[in-house]
Amino acid sequence: MSQQTEAERELAELLVESLNLEDVDPAAIDPEAALFNDGLGLDSIDALELALAIGKRYGFQLRSDNDDNRRIFASLRALSAHVQANRTN
Repeated sequence: MSQQTEAERELAELLVESLNLEDVDPAAIDPEAALFNDGLGLDSIDALELALAIGKRYGFQLRSDNDDNRRIFASLRALSAHVQANRTN
């Protein structure tokens, strides 16, 4: 497992908190593992809830019609990089 950066750790905490993943330790999320399906096991509803939480915390919208969403939400590392590049807060 790769080491989380500070930004990835912050995002992992937001992910666990916003999705009520009580059995998941944010520090134990592999930043390169898939967030959906076989990885963390998130689904499309989780993606919507996470997008809303990211919007509130970081001040920008993740749009459901974005063709890059599969890449953006591929892993904690990919999502964190996108957040860091687009955040306004």
